[in-house]
Amino acid sequence: MTDITHVTVLGTGVLGSQIAFQTAYSGFAVAAYDISDEVLEKARQRFAGLADTYRVDGVAGDAEGKAVAALDRVRYSADLADAVKDADLVIEAIPEILSLKQETYEKLGKVAPEKTIFATNSSTLLPSDLKDFTGRPEKFLALHFANQVWKYNTAEVMGTADTDPAVFDEIVAFAGEIGMVPIPIHKEKAGYVLNSLLVPFLNASYALAAGGYAEPKDIDNVWRIATGAPLGPLQITDIIGLTTPYNILSNAGPEAKPLAEWLKATYIDQGKLGIATGHGFYDYTNTGE
Repeated sequence: MTDITHVTVLGTGVLGSQIAFQTAYSGFAVAAYDISDEVLEKARQRFAGLADTYRVDGVAGDAEGKAVAALDRVRYSADLADAVKDADLVIEAIPEILSLKQETYEKLGKVAPEKTIFATNSSTLLPSDLKDFTGRPEKFLALHFANQVWKYNTAEVMGTADTDPAVFDEIVAFAGEIGMVPIPIHKEKAGYVLNSLLVPFLNASYALAAGGYAEPKDIDNVWRIATGAPLGPLQITDIIGLTTPYNILSNAGPEAKPLAEWLKATYIDQGKLGIATGHGFYDYTNTGE
């Protein structure tokens, strides 16, 4: 058992909401923070949808009320100091933009209690890129989740050279307490294990579609049929949401810029952000595809 009882999640997007709900579902008090009450209202709807998903997918098992009870353990705040005032652990799940994360940690370090551990869910950035902005590098590390946490329940834990080993061990234990399979990472690696494998795979699919080599549906079909995988790369992208790969590509150097621009012009600028908006590479509004 850890000493963690109160958890704050910064960011209520697709994955931030899932992390917060899974934590509340596991019995922890959760504060969900985002930048405005308008965004938080959308988060409330997302959390209610997650409760329904947990029931439909059988996550709650016989104790169906557990998913609904989790909603009562979540409070919402657009005030950073208020959101973290009781936090034993803050999990940051804001957009994958280095400058934004650095600015957020500078603010967070000034208002969070001294006891609070900070963990980033950054998909590809190194925690050492952020540690000097936290004001507490010994209590800072990465805790990375996969999308659809109730199904794909890995939690990769990766520290820096400054992370206190006791803090690292506590977060490994915490990951187990919220139903994840902890994956300790022994050295800093951008992308951890999961995204070191996944991101090049997804980028290859974007290059095929952007270059006009094959239609998105056919790219996914060949991957599913030839490997037995349940989803193709563009279906996976729709689940993740197109904003995350766009941000990753935008920060990946000049060679990735054409793919980032293609995603933005062809999909993001058209409001096609993935399943969350009803349309990404596939249209989910009428056909269910």
